[in-house]
Amino acid sequence: MVLSREGVPAELARGLEDRLTGIPGLDAVRERIAAWRQASENGPGAHIHAMLLGLRRLDAINMAYGAAAGDGALEEVASRIAHFANEELDGHWLLARAGGGSFVLVANEACSRERWQLVADQLAEAVSRPIAVPSGVLRLSPRIALIRALADEGVDSMLDRLGHALESARDQQGTRLAWAEGEATPPGHSAAQLEADLLGAIDRDEIEILFQPQFSLEDDRLTGAEALARWKHPRLGRIGAGGLFAIAERADHVAPLSRHIAAKALEAAGNWPKALRLSINVTPADLAFGNYVRQMLDLVRASGFPPRRLTLEVTEQALIGDISQAAQILAEFSAQGIRIALDDFGAGFCNFRYLKVLPIHYLKLDRSMIDGITTDKRDVAVLRAIVAMAKALDLQVIAEGIEEEAQRQVAAREGCAYYQGFLRAQPMSTAMFDRLARTAG
Repeated sequence: MVLSREGVPAELARGLEDRLTGIPGLDAVRERIAAWRQASENGPGAHIHAMLLGLRRLDAINMAYGAAAGDGALEEVASRIAHFANEELDGHWLLARAGGGSFVLVANEACSRERWQLVADQLAEAVSRPIAVPSGVLRLSPRIALIRALADEGVDSMLDRLGHALESARDQQGTRLAWAEGEATPPGHSAAQLEADLLGAIDRDEIEILFQPQFSLEDDRLTGAEALARWKHPRLGRIGAGGLFAIAERADHVAPLSRHIAAKALEAAGNWPKALRLSINVTPADLAFGNYVRQMLDLVRASGFPPRRLTLEVTEQALIGDISQAAQILAEFSAQGIRIALDDFGAGFCNFRYLKVLPIHYLKLDRSMIDGITTDKRDVAVLRAIVAMAKALDLQVIAEGIEEEAQRQVAAREGCAYYQGFLRAQPMSTAMFDRLARTAG
């Protein structure tokens, strides 16, 4: 699991890591904020923002589903927060466990109150998504307290104010977000206004398509890219894919947004060298839409992009609703030569039935399956077992989140076929990827 954008020093992680979730405790927050402030003495000031996320009904979950389900839910929530922060925050950040069902996310990032509240709202949506457990499906109701630290404010003071704000949010029915005492609630964009903005964002060409390059582990050649979406909001700035789709879901606008992203990605990929593949993400709303197959195939035909070079990436989250319907839809795509990747494998509870009933060509490993492979023998053993299972099923393995050369070497040695991550390239614009493709070709 990614703990922070900067990473946690090994000696710190060993002493402070929470045994259940694998993330550091509050002492790591104190260390990190002190380091940020010290680094800012000779440069721009340290902009410290924090949020405290608390989960409700953990005792009820343990009673109804068992302690193992409750522990698994906490691990899943920690993973979702870390993934969200890595995707949505531009600056340095750190995730820590505050005990029980509480997590602290701190960031060193210039950010308005309005933007920080939007980030918190998006995170709450991400954590609220259903979590599959062996005995059912859990739905959590997070509450989040927010703060923009005062100049030279101590961490204990910040945590105290966050704690009081979180209690206030828990006591008020229907309140999900609360600002710490002493700070004005940010004015500006309500959820309704954001939803209204999104309805016109496509027409105003505010939705930007980025491409995350993918490479072969055998010879490090460029093999294609995953299409990602960002919203260039005229007032709030960049809104990442997670927040974008959360807003679209509330506005009942996921299907048009998904079609728009696919169309723009396919159009851009039409100029790529013939060896490169394009990967497009499939949302739960896509699979629930009756005409999704026809509309997607129409987009592919209109673009002229060869179906055999297209991969659709589907997550376990998208499959929870109706596995039989999903299998039928994906089989129709597969019959047209389009390949299917099971994305974020290892991030959730990994229902192995998916491997039996779905026409899958790739397993795309979640970054949490990669983080520890250079330091933990058990992580390597798990990776080796997954690759062996994939080979037995005639599947290829894609490693996501490769950020160090040592990780790339282990993934290659253990038999993964492809990788993507900041080691070689970050998500980039269409023009930048075109230049990379021409250079690589």
